[in-house]
Amino acid sequence: MKPMLIATQPMTLEDYLKYDDGTDTRYELVNGELIPMPTESELNNRIASFLFAYFLQSGIPYYCLRIGAQIAVSGARATAREPDLLVLSEETAAALEGAAHCLITQDMPPPSLVVEVVSPKQENRDYRYKRTEYAARQIPEYWIVDPIAQKVTMLEWVDGLYEEQIYQEEQAIASPQFGTLNLTAATLLSAGR
Repeated sequence: MKPMLIATQPMTLEDYLKYDDGTDTRYELVNGELIPMPTESELNNRIASFLFAYFLQSGIPYYCLRIGAQIAVSGARATAREPDLLVLSEETAAALEGAAHCLITQDMPPPSLVVEVVSPKQENRDYRYKRTEYAARQIPEYWIVDPIAQKVTMLEWVDGLYEEQIYQEEQAIASPQFGTLNLTAATLLSAGR
């Protein structure tokens, strides 16, 4: 097994894009530091895949849906996050066309929607840190799908702040970007079961 090389100095976004340790390990770049991402749980993958299929069936073009894409966000140093699902605007999709990496950089328009599925012991990351980072990018809509707390938190960018709406059980999710969906919190949360 090849030893993993860890950067001794904070990485730039350019360093991060060139980094290859010869393994299949996925990383996020957080304030210039490589953070290994744990393997996604089956629950997280199923919820993200369910939403991907749901949005596709709802008429969102396939080229605007991404699993595994990253987005550069603000931090003390360079930071790139990998949400569970992104819904790109037409402008973001066009900006990514032909890019060597599936990374939405700071100079590109933000996606229309970012979805994070909360993993055990990662609540602060999704509810606090990423909320602040996505707000700095002025992402119009951010969903936190929390199978642990059995709720979907929808954050809408309004006048410089995120306004929060929580959906539970049989409440139909109403999206500022996509209208009232034929999707309840219970249906989305049970997709992982």
